[in-house]
Amino acid sequence: MKKLLISAALAACFALGNAKAQTVNGVRVSEIKSDYIQVKSVKRTFSDKVFISLEYGQNVPHIEDSYVKDDNGKRMEFDSALQFVNSLKHSNFELFQVFSEQAGADYSRHVYVFKRK
Repeated sequence: MKKLLISAALAACFALGNAKAQTVNGVRVSEIKSDYIQVKSVKRTFSDKVFISLEYGQNVPHIEDSYVKDDNGKRMEFDSALQFVNSLKHSNFELFQVFSEQAGADYSRHVYVFKRK
């Protein structure tokens, strides 16, 4: 029993140590006060990874200002927009609507709108 508790504690420490806070414009995603947020993926050049653009009504002079970043201000990469959408499962938001928008001549992307719970 003791070994099980120690193993569980160590696993939790490693899991929490690898978790990164997600921020947009210096605001933690968990602390956004807006009633709605909009999430869309931005393809990364020469990569299968995507950046996530999150808008909640903030002033965004450059698209890079809307990217989800870690605590160090580095843009976070995701395998897909759904990877980020799934990470919002434990937040104060729930999926409200999904639609597609034209992002290029022959490319469209899904846009996810979340509503505060």
